[in-house]
Amino acid sequence: MALTIHGITASRAVRPLWAAEELGLAYRHEPVPYQGGATRSSEFLALNPNGHIPVVVDHRPEGDVVVWESMACALYIARHHGRGDGSDLSPATPVEDAEALRWAFWAMTELEKDALTVLMHRAAMPAEQRKPELAEQAEKRLHAPLRVLEAHLQAQAARGQAHVAAERFTVADLCLASVTHWLHPARTLLDAFPSVRAWSLACQARAALQRLRHPARTGA
Repeated sequence: MALTIHGITASRAVRPLWAAEELGLAYRHEPVPYQGGATRSSEFLALNPNGHIPVVVDHRPEGDVVVWESMACALYIARHHGRGDGSDLSPATPVEDAEALRWAFWAMTELEKDALTVLMHRAAMPAEQRKPELAEQAEKRLHAPLRVLEAHLQAQAARGQAHVAAERFTVADLCLASVTHWLHPARTLLDAFPSVRAWSLACQARAALQRLRHPARTGA
């Protein structure tokens, strides 16, 4: 198989896994967890000296290419394993490539920290460990970047394009939606941004992502 993807679906490794599924690639999945010391083994540290998942290894004729950092992994897979002709999620034009790059970086710098706080303190952590005040503070900060995304999606709709970079679903949507998904426990927050909410829900409903999250249900 051309690709090996290290990491578990319930982590940022979902980004390259989702990209591979969208493209219908044959890949080997090594479900390395982020807890329990698996990422601190000498074998894993040889792949990623930071000791984090995900790691993608692209087994190419000229030699293995190792990629880490989840957004970089997803963008790499799209760029080097997609057709690039507008028929799949890979960028088909410089404009689409620019959109994918800028929204992936934007998601990391403007959304991810506060979105993760919302997820942890609204849903993921045990109830007795949650601090609602931290979630509330994060949600207040998120209004500013979500206004930017809401305006962009509305402008896209006015141009007849249902997604972030084009009419079709692209890696730009994948990278961004992997972060906005964390906001869904904050229903009041997303109700204020209906275009973001509808777009994010549509991305989460995609068959490729559902195969990853519910393999038994989908027969994968």
